[in-house]
Amino acid sequence: MSTDTILWFIPACFALNMAFGPNNLLALTNAMRVGIPTALAASLGRILAFAIMIAITALGLGALLIASEVAFSAVKWAGAAYLVWLGIKLLRAGAPQIGDLDAAKPARTTASLARQEFWVAIGNPKAILIFTAFFPQFLDRGDYATSFAVLGVIFLLLEMAAIAIYAFIGSHLGRFAGNSNVFAWMNKASGGLMIAFGAMLALARRPAP
Repeated sequence: MSTDTILWFIPACFALNMAFGPNNLLALTNAMRVGIPTALAASLGRILAFAIMIAITALGLGALLIASEVAFSAVKWAGAAYLVWLGIKLLRAGAPQIGDLDAAKPARTTASLARQEFWVAIGNPKAILIFTAFFPQFLDRGDYATSFAVLGVIFLLLEMAAIAIYAFIGSHLGRFAGNSNVFAWMNKASGGLMIAFGAMLALARRPAP
C-alpha cells in the first residue's frame, strides 16, 4: 500500500471511529461510573468484536451476511433487542439516595463490562457493512490480504483513540455524578439514547447486494 493511500484512509476512518453510537456511549458511561482505566480495559471487548468482523469481511463472509436477508435480520433484531434492554436497565436505575451513591453504582467487573461492549458491537451488522463497503476503496488489489490486514490494524488503533477520547469526556462528566439528581438525569439520558439506537438499528434495512 502506498503512503498516500494510508494518509487518505486515516482521517476518513477516524471520522467513522468518532461517530457517536452505542459503543462510544458505553465508553463514555463506563468512564463516568468507574473511571478511565476500567472503561479502556472494558473496551477491549469491542476491539475483539471488531477484529472478528474484520476477519469475517476479509474472508468474504461479510458480503454473504449483507446478501442474506435472514442472517442480516437475525443479527439486527438481536442487536436492537440488546440495546433496548440496556436502555431499560439504565432508565430503571433511578436516582440514588444522597450519601449512598457508591452503593447505587452497579457492581460490575471489568470482564462483565467487556462482555457488554462485545455484544453491543457484534450485534450491529452495519459494522460489517462499513468494512465491506469502506475498506475496498483503499485496498491494494495486488496484495489484498496484506492491505486488508494493515487497514484493519489501523482501524482498531484509531478505535482505541476514539474510545480514549469518549472515556476522557465521560470521566469529566463523572465529576457531576455526586449529585443524585444529576446522576439520575445521566441514567435517563444514557438509557434513552440506548433505546433510540436500538430503534434505529431495528429500522435499518439490508443494503442491496
